[in-house]
Amino acid sequence: MFDKLLSVEERFEELEKLLSDPEIIQNQAAYQKYAKEHSELNKIVSVFRKYKQTLSELEDSNELLKDGDPEIKKLAKEEIETLAKEKETLEQALKTLLIPKDPNDDKNVIIEIRAGTGGDEAALFAADLFRMYSRYTENQNWKMEIINYNGTDVGGIKEVIAMIHGKGAYSSFKYESGTHRVQRVPTTEAQGRIHTSAVTVAVLPEAEEVELDIDPSEIKTDVYRATGPGGQSVNTTDSAVRLTHLPTGLVVTCQDEKSQHKNKAKAMKVLCARLLDAMIQEQNEKRSEERKSQVGSGDRSGRIRTYNFPQGRVTDHRIGLTLYKLDSILEGNILELLDGLTTYYQAQAMQNEKERSNSEA
Repeated sequence: MFDKLLSVEERFEELEKLLSDPEIIQNQAAYQKYAKEHSELNKIVSVFRKYKQTLSELEDSNELLKDGDPEIKKLAKEEIETLAKEKETLEQALKTLLIPKDPNDDKNVIIEIRAGTGGDEAALFAADLFRMYSRYTENQNWKMEIINYNGTDVGGIKEVIAMIHGKGAYSSFKYESGTHRVQRVPTTEAQGRIHTSAVTVAVLPEAEEVELDIDPSEIKTDVYRATGPGGQSVNTTDSAVRLTHLPTGLVVTCQDEKSQHKNKAKAMKVLCARLLDAMIQEQNEKRSEERKSQVGSGDRSGRIRTYNFPQGRVTDHRIGLTLYKLDSILEGNILELLDGLTTYYQAQAMQNEKERSNSEA
């Protein structure tokens, strides 16, 4: 690990020289590229330098143990104990920082929420989840943009697709993909029996133009009139758009905007994100389980979380975390859940990285 950190520090110092080069400063594209890499390495290098300083101080304190003065020896032992703990903490921090970073972490994210089994009750819970994510987005000072919304007459949501704009949005939401199960007594249930319903959530990183090369001739575009709940026309023009990617059969619709042009642009964003996600999933399947853990990919079809209303609890089944604060979580206070998942997958990645290093040794 030490050799790897030394090479990172060497690259960091090289970048500092490049960023002060007048030719690089005049070339904005190159400057931004190097500045981004410099920023990413800065945290690792600052912790590494503190780690090297701690090692040096430990060495000095161990030398003091040879001193004949009992008082100096005592102080040296106390200093060694403190420095040893600091060394261990810094080593753990460096191991975490060296985990291969998901290249999509800083991207905007597209979230798709769909009501599953449970009829109206599932649609109502889909609305609850959408509100939860909306509140969390507000708390992070990010922006949410509705791409497609299909509601019900009773206030539920059959399907909603939204893009969240904010640095690090994907890294926050990427573990939310999967089936969210709710257990509660429906307001329409006279007998007071607990019903179980399900909602699926898909999380996709926004695709950048350079990542995909889509042939326009492979996309079929259909336009039609937008409709609202109950099939009532909400638009007298053909503004709704349906895009079909012919090679894969992927279909995306958008009717949120009154403008056909805007709807097509939004639909294209979703289509690109789905194509990128399909490409990532295909790549992950070809790679080892180790790499899957490193980028935090998971099985979308599995039940990941249960929201139990009678007991006021939320349980994430992947990490065995149960919180008795359902109301607060549904208000968007989901950071404890997200942090728990991040810690869990980072620990997995660290273990995989350790096993990989041992196998190469």
